[in-house]
Amino acid sequence: MDPLALDRAGCILARMRLDALRRFALSLPHTRGSEQWGGVAFEVEEKVFCFASFEAAIVDAVVFKCTPKEFDELTEIDGVAQAPYFAKRHWLRVADLLAMPAAELERRIRHSYDLVVANLPKKVQAALAT
Repeated sequence: MDPLALDRAGCILARMRLDALRRFALSLPHTRGSEQWGGVAFEVEEKVFCFASFEAAIVDAVVFKCTPKEFDELTEIDGVAQAPYFAKRHWLRVADLLAMPAAELERRIRHSYDLVVANLPKKVQAALAT
């Protein structure tokens, strides 16, 4: 098979994963997405829990929050590293979307959402729960 065709197939897969990522992130309660920093930031109460960067309309990477223990585990995976410009050992960057199955990536993004919500003031958390 022509290597160019493989690249095209990879790009199509990346776009499909991006659409699924956007649908999933926006399905979480009180979430909004905004274009900033050359990508899309998904936020709850103006606090980012996930960021997807793009280059030429192709997903470049997905960033999400994690615990330091999860950070140590996940950075062992090729294609997963510390997210630049985010707090060390608390934010990961998945540069290769094929490095993590879609269901696992969604689980990690949901956990990131939960970590961010847990750090909001109790009054705000209560308002979100209603």
